[in-house]
Amino acid sequence: MKFVLASQNKHKLAEMQAILSAHGVEVVMEADLGLQVDVEETGETFAENALLKARAVMEASGLPAIADDSGVCCDALNGAPGVYSARYGGPEYDDVSRYKLLLANMRGAHTRTAHFTSCIACVFPSGDTIEAEGICPGTIAFAPQGTGGFGYDPVFFLPELKKTYAQLTPEEKAAVSHRGKALAVFEKKLKEYLG
Repeated sequence: MKFVLASQNKHKLAEMQAILSAHGVEVVMEADLGLQVDVEETGETFAENALLKARAVMEASGLPAIADDSGVCCDALNGAPGVYSARYGGPEYDDVSRYKLLLANMRGAHTRTAHFTSCIACVFPSGDTIEAEGICPGTIAFAPQGTGGFGYDPVFFLPELKKTYAQLTPEEKAAVSHRGKALAVFEKKLKEYLG
């Protein structure tokens, strides 16, 4: 079975492939099919945005499409950047400038608690959908640490492991991350659906 990932993010592709390949699912990028579907993320929640992206890519490709919408929510910033995590600071910002902006906005904050949320949606040509959510609690570090991962990984600290996401191996990250948790729930639901 082939799923199209509603994303241009190769890091997300690797994380999805690692888990879904065990179920005989091949995950391909939109670009592999000659597609580039721009979806305006108008949802107010991660779940709404994931569904918007998956539905648009399924309609464009005619294949089951899977999308993830995720971000970091900081308690001191009333949940920001939240659904705007990937667009935080504006279109000219890259991963590094986004997490630097987050660190600047957190300066002086009394609480550094935060959580990462991942919502996954899969839309099939039949109209069926599977949705899953994963949440990973943590804190925002005072400075970036580690070289792995992407996005906010260098500043998202896991107190119980005493490491940021960026300091974890891909296997360690998959076991504890928001996307790893969402994919575990998704995996169970997909198994039931395919059964």
